[in-house]
Amino acid sequence: MDDAFATEHTRRMIAGDAASNALGMRVVSAEPGRAVVRMRVRPDMLNGFAVAHGGMVFALADTAFALACNETDAVTLAAGADIAFLSPAREGDELEAVAERRARGGRSGLYDVRVSAGDGRVVAEMRGRSRTTRGVLPAK
Repeated sequence: MDDAFATEHTRRMIAGDAASNALGMRVVSAEPGRAVVRMRVRPDMLNGFAVAHGGMVFALADTAFALACNETDAVTLAAGADIAFLSPAREGDELEAVAERRARGGRSGLYDVRVSAGDGRVVAEMRGRSRTTRGVLPAK
């Protein structure tokens, strides 16, 4: 991640995220309450109908959500999320997930994530609920 707004916490978090890295996700920006992450749809991400598997689209949205909601050094995790798939993504599509904070109070937060294709189509909308734990990311 090469983002001037990213915190050391989010830099360490994404560096240790084997799943996001294996899927080829690239962090465009990460700042408290907002993040942008991109991923190209590969052949091994397709379902039996030759469209992006919903789990792959969800994983992209979830990664952007995670970066946006980890606003402090405390570990913040998903407490729940709902996703609506609005149009199919196909092999070669460059997907972009933009996560934005809607509300935050105490240890709870609410975030919306829009996943779009390079041609402007909205592929999915996700709403995530976060919960900040009492733990911190272990030092490396």
